[in-house]
Amino acid sequence: MIDILRHGFVQNAFFAGVIVATISGFIGYFVVLRGQTFACEALSHIGFAGATGAALVGASSLEGMFLFTLIAAIGMGALGKRLSSRDIEVGIVLSFVLGLGVLFLSIYTRNTTGAVGVLFGSILSVTINDVLVTLGSGMVIILMLVILFRPLLFASIEPEVAEARGVPVQQLSIFFLILLALSVTLTVKVVGVLLVFALLVVPAAAAEHLTHRPWLAITLSILISLMATLGGLILAFIGHWPVSFYIVSLTSLFYFISLIIHALRFPRHYRELPHPSREVLPPSL
Repeated sequence: MIDILRHGFVQNAFFAGVIVATISGFIGYFVVLRGQTFACEALSHIGFAGATGAALVGASSLEGMFLFTLIAAIGMGALGKRLSSRDIEVGIVLSFVLGLGVLFLSIYTRNTTGAVGVLFGSILSVTINDVLVTLGSGMVIILMLVILFRPLLFASIEPEVAEARGVPVQQLSIFFLILLALSVTLTVKVVGVLLVFALLVVPAAAAEHLTHRPWLAITLSILISLMATLGGLILAFIGHWPVSFYIVSLTSLFYFISLIIHALRFPRHYRELPHPSREVLPPSL
């Protein structure tokens, strides 16, 4: 293992994995808290069409993916509450976009390896430039989340009350979805568009079963994401299966362990009480 770590591509993979896992664990907490797991999955599918479309015109797949997910994020945020009542229309749009991605892929047949990387991740092909871009983007995402933490938490738990107190709920929703679109774009390099859910949702959902304290839940979410990503990389170098398979397996394992711990720690009548995180709502902003 020490000999393997001397290779540049292995070091890049570990650096990128740590950055992406940290971002995913942080923003994933708000994805779960706001009930926007569907938006996360939708953005990943839309990103697939963007990546294949960009390859068709000779542009970077990450640029195409971010452009498509950015437009989708702004549209989802503008719809606001109306989005939840339009599940049929959204499903139709997602199916069309996924089909569009398949069409682009069938036209551009010269880069099937790149397409497989977009679908299932290609962390072992990460370059030092990719690491630097990921680091810069990750710092922006985390900085914005820290700055907006209190109003975003308030708007996520009690949107009606937050809006009545002057919090720009819809603008926050649009901005958060833009950050999520960027996070999805970065995460695709590690696990691919089909498995983005594993890093952006599962660790945060597991952390929510262990604690309802926001910062503690975020810390646990990041730790679970880091352990799954680094563990997946190590197992992939030792074994012969893809990195994304190990990462998804480990995140699923951590989630089921959290379910068991939650069932043992909290009796049934306690789990039926209002969400304890409501107690942390600020009286004013």
